[in-house]
Amino acid sequence: MKKSLLAVALLGAFAGVAQAQTAVQIYGNIDAGLVKRTDQTLAIGKRASNTLGFKGTEDLGNGLKALFQIEMRYEPDTGTTENNGRPLFQGQSRVGLQGDFGMVRLGRGLTPFQEVVGSFEPWHGLPTPAGFYTDISVAGYNSTPLDTNTSGGSPSNNRFSNAIFYNSPVASGFQVNAAWASKESTGGALAGIGAGAASYAANSEATVNPFSVAGTYNNGPAAAMVAYERNAVESKVWSIAGSLAATPELKLMGTYTRQDQGHTNTLRPKTKGWVLGATYAVGPGKVLAGYGRKHIDNTASTKQFSLGYEYNLSKRTYLYVDASRKKDIVNATTGNLAGVPTVNHYDVGVNHSF
Repeated sequence: MKKSLLAVALLGAFAGVAQAQTAVQIYGNIDAGLVKRTDQTLAIGKRASNTLGFKGTEDLGNGLKALFQIEMRYEPDTGTTENNGRPLFQGQSRVGLQGDFGMVRLGRGLTPFQEVVGSFEPWHGLPTPAGFYTDISVAGYNSTPLDTNTSGGSPSNNRFSNAIFYNSPVASGFQVNAAWASKESTGGALAGIGAGAASYAANSEATVNPFSVAGTYNNGPAAAMVAYERNAVESKVWSIAGSLAATPELKLMGTYTRQDQGHTNTLRPKTKGWVLGATYAVGPGKVLAGYGRKHIDNTASTKQFSLGYEYNLSKRTYLYVDASRKKDIVNATTGNLAGVPTVNHYDVGVNHSF
């Protein structure tokens, strides 16, 4: 009898421990298709970043939770890490606490500005050239200009590493998100442009601590955001954006962004960009359309027009096709038109989430 009671007690103890363990979720997506661009051959490519991630929470009691999330990126056609060798968990690697105060995390992730500005263009902030997020929506801004990649691939330009992130609770649709990063060297160099412009040698420390703050509103058919960010070389960017579900099928959106690079570029310090777009649901599909412009001081205005269509096969799988034309592309270093000043982009493919 005593042995039976002891066994029951042990089972109860183990059950309590099991309930306290972290609940881990595996998630991700795979996106692949055919891509054709001006002066490039037809190739297997992607429209969205391909991700594999792990995230989880642990209930600590009294409304407090511990949480973590790590996320890698990979290329669908080769299986290698994204963009020829970016860090394994370049998507994000953060751990933190969540409670009535909001959420605090430490590590690497999208800056608050970068995380919200992509929500106000028709291609959902995807990195596809058919969309506007990676260039025009952010007015050519780089959150991490001193980052480098020792594996030979290009660095990511929309995340802070060595940072602390805060997300406030949502109150009546309003939320404030902020991030602050250390000045740790990441190995990259940056040459100044123009008389009196600052330059940064490789492995030099940043002159300021980068920070980013964004305020968002999302309630019913309307959403809006305002954001401000300063990077490690004192470039500054601010942006306002909004969207409206005019009808159950039609969603309208717009973004305006200004960048000031006066600390490192005295010849062409200001850049502005704006995007107007819409999505329209048709049965199980959705039409995407947008037009945007980016203008760097004393250069031609870059213009882009894009059309796309998504067809949902299920809640987790859709087919897509895009066509885009980008004209008067400017070399940001020289201020002259790029070697290929007009680029047409076409893609067709499939995206599956899991």
